[in-house]
Amino acid sequence: MFFFFLSLPVQIEMMKKVVIVGSGAGGATVARELASFFDVMIIERGARVEGKDAFKCYANVPSAVKIMRAFCLGGTTVVSVGNGVRFHDEIAGIRLDYENVERDIGVHPLPDSLMGEGTRMIAESASDMGFDVERMPKFIAASKCIQDGRCAFGCSTSAKWTALNFVEHAEKCGASVITETVVEEIVVRGGEVKGVVARPSHSTNAKFIEADAVVLAAGALETPLLLQKAGLPASPDSLFTDTFITVGGVIPERTKKDARINFSREIPMGIFIQFENFILSPHFARDLPNALRRNGINARNSEVLGIMVKIKDEEKGVIRNGSVEKGVSAHDAEILAEGASIAGAILVNAGVLPGSLVSTSPRGAHPGGTAKIGVAVDRNLETEASGLFVADASLLPEAPGAPPILTIVALAKHAADVLKELC
Repeated sequence: MFFFFLSLPVQIEMMKKVVIVGSGAGGATVARELASFFDVMIIERGARVEGKDAFKCYANVPSAVKIMRAFCLGGTTVVSVGNGVRFHDEIAGIRLDYENVERDIGVHPLPDSLMGEGTRMIAESASDMGFDVERMPKFIAASKCIQDGRCAFGCSTSAKWTALNFVEHAEKCGASVITETVVEEIVVRGGEVKGVVARPSHSTNAKFIEADAVVLAAGALETPLLLQKAGLPASPDSLFTDTFITVGGVIPERTKKDARINFSREIPMGIFIQFENFILSPHFARDLPNALRRNGINARNSEVLGIMVKIKDEEKGVIRNGSVEKGVSAHDAEILAEGASIAGAILVNAGVLPGSLVSTSPRGAHPGGTAKIGVAVDRNLETEASGLFVADASLLPEAPGAPPILTIVALAKHAADVLKELC
């Protein structure tokens, strides 16, 4: 028996290459969604570190409002406190699929087993004063949590979801990860993205990395600079940070069922109270004992109770020539003062000594708004350069005044869906 084979032209299409700049909530999500379909490369300027060492990666930006961030694989999610709050159900006509996001990262209200005594006191005091108290949705596995109060320093037991979970999933699907490498330039020719120029942190030699698509998820302080350098629109003069302060004071030593309150070791922000322009949430700040000492009050961490006032700040921060200017406007100061007044009243009602109340300096943990939808990108989250997308907090059109991780993940999923269709 003879077999005759016809020689037919066969076209083999090479797998499209997608370079993702940044590995935080947005970048890691895009990588997870695309790694099974494309040749995905993640480029992260920070190092790969263990959860317990994440605090070493803080790269805070000095300004009138100190902006908090971290450079490491997983981005600032590794030093987040695990809050999974919904922002808007829809942004610029993009419907956000929160239900799938919450399922993917394991969001659920803080369970009773993780509710500390100090948080209970604040919740009871606020309820007693007529405020509507809600459990904070968290992506923390109760079975793994050791309740050491170090959520913002890195979780040593991996109880908290971080973007590292998505990065590792992407790696298992074939994605490559390059750490300690800075992307210095996005290369655009003829209106199309061609790749990036990247340089290892400890080298002077940069190299061109070709790509069919590039996703910018470098964070709201870096993404607009890369866009501007490529000659593309951004909104660097619309920076917001969800400015916050923490108000606190001394709770006299007391016992309840023979257990001392140890607020500094509780999971931060276990409950919240929503107002129009701010939220209040239990929070221990390391600066509170220092502020008390400056007022002549020596208090152990276990004697301090605190409440965060997080506001929807005005979009008046500016990124100029690589420097950041972010202050507290008169409007922001008014909202902070209102929140601080209510927080102080709740604390005093909970038993805090009225004369001991102090406040921290303003900080911002959620920079955003510097590459807005409608300015830097369209509804597909694509820039004017074909194949160049943005998927981080830069996209947000206004300050949420609440933790934005869920929203960033949902927007990144949308960007990934668009890329699947286009590529």
